[in-house]
Amino acid sequence: MLQLIDDDLSVSDPTSTTGPEKPVIEIQGLEKRFGSLKVLKGIDAQIRAGQVTALIGPNGAGKTTLIKALLGLTRPDAGRISLFGEPLDGGVAYREKIGYMPQYAAFPENLSGNDVLALLKDLREHTGKFDEELRIAFALEDELDKPIRTLSGGTRQKVSALCAFLFSPPILILDEPTSGLDPTASSRLKDKVRRARDAGRAIILTSHIMSELEEMTDHLLFLMEGRVWFDGTIEEIRARTGEDRLERAIATLIQKEAA
Repeated sequence: MLQLIDDDLSVSDPTSTTGPEKPVIEIQGLEKRFGSLKVLKGIDAQIRAGQVTALIGPNGAGKTTLIKALLGLTRPDAGRISLFGEPLDGGVAYREKIGYMPQYAAFPENLSGNDVLALLKDLREHTGKFDEELRIAFALEDELDKPIRTLSGGTRQKVSALCAFLFSPPILILDEPTSGLDPTASSRLKDKVRRARDAGRAIILTSHIMSELEEMTDHLLFLMEGRVWFDGTIEEIRARTGEDRLERAIATLIQKEAA
């Protein structure tokens, strides 16, 4: 029988003891250029444990490039990223501290969902319990025996979420996590994210659904033209703009900064 684990088990990981007063990720002066296009223009930011930080901004703002830099998929031209006080130096060992859920997951089409999970478990030297709670929450038991190529987009998204949480990482990067999910699955994933936050994990979330951000987010990091235009809470952006709704607050912020 599948054994579920509580999200508070993550506190047994020494990296998860970092309190809210100390960031788990520090980004300083990050710059990235692709040819003549400068995508990141000196990003400074901190991601803290026990918070859901929303990374938002219009298309082309630099969100994807910043995520790729955090994952080690692109090397910045200048600046520094530190995880738990240790600078990223080109190594890959730090990635075991991150659970990543891309917007569009690309799995080997000929493998089943269970094959993918078994492959990940073999690749990762993980000595703790596996968090497969979403297997039951999403009713995936029968779907995981099927080849990935036969699964719907929503079911692939569920498998991707299961993979992101599998090793109980202290950092989660969730890129449009509810995209393609039905309302029930979306609600269960949001509940899972909240429990992970309450267990002290640091969560980076991207979403274009403003109501979802208002529901889940503790902190906003708003990028525009490769720079940080706002770094604070939803309450702070409301106070700064005089708008109650997040969508209107962001629009007002853009207008004020552009003036």
